[in-house]
Amino acid sequence: MHQNKSVTEFILLGLTQDPEKQKMVFIIFLVFYSGTVVGNSLIIVTIKFSRSLGSPMYFFLFYLSLADICFTSSTAPRLLADALSAKKVISYNECMTQVSALHLFGAMEIFVLVLMAADRYVAICKPLRYPTIMRREVCIILIIFAWMGSFTHSITQIVLALKLPFCGPNLIDHYCCDLQPLLKLACMDTHVINLLFVANSGALCSTSFFVLMVSYFIILHSLRNHSAKARKKALSTCTSHIIVVILFFVPCIFVYARPPVTFPVDKMVEVFYTIGIPFLNPLIYTLRNADVKNAIRKLWSVKIMS
Repeated sequence: MHQNKSVTEFILLGLTQDPEKQKMVFIIFLVFYSGTVVGNSLIIVTIKFSRSLGSPMYFFLFYLSLADICFTSSTAPRLLADALSAKKVISYNECMTQVSALHLFGAMEIFVLVLMAADRYVAICKPLRYPTIMRREVCIILIIFAWMGSFTHSITQIVLALKLPFCGPNLIDHYCCDLQPLLKLACMDTHVINLLFVANSGALCSTSFFVLMVSYFIILHSLRNHSAKARKKALSTCTSHIIVVILFFVPCIFVYARPPVTFPVDKMVEVFYTIGIPFLNPLIYTLRNADVKNAIRKLWSVKIMS
């Protein structure tokens, strides 16, 4: 157990050791992080106070935006602080907290994306039963289950991390604490823990992605029977979801559903997954969704010249 550890802190090597490049990293990711917080907060406030966005789809989008802010906040502030620090030290407890937060909010993103797909499936394939099936109480219960599932996943990950004894090197060749880089530093045979890690995180990413792709295939297939106008509106919504799902799950599967092999692109893939995607999500959902754009204009009284 972790009581045997002698390492009380780790040193994160970050994205680069070059001082000039570190300044660039700080500027670039400050823009990304600020944009993520502002963009997702705008969606959260708009959905909360706009009467026109009361449907289940926007109820789930509210929680996706909330998960986006929390997910990127589990890594971005530390990355920004380390870019300005000479020594990038993180204590053992802070490291374990980061592992827990990363997986809690990452899992929440996954579960909310699955719920959004389920909502679209019912809306398009069972339109007459949609108001009954996707009642407000049902949506609230589904979100509670999503949080419970996320906590369960996060606890499983942290239990695996706490079992790792660290007694030697404490240099983490990464910009954040995650199980993959930590496994390389543990002074024990990590084969079984790595298998459990891949079975947990890897299976969550891969299975969810497979389910989502199948559900969207069924949704798109069923659109053949709809009118041209209904098909166009449904396609517009579903395309946004599919873009977000692909952008989120491809890096997720690359990072978590594979043997413990290090690739040169690992850090950039995880940066895109933890900081890039939460930044892009509000852009994708607002730029492709007329209802959200109109609600933002009305709520914030922005007059755009036609």
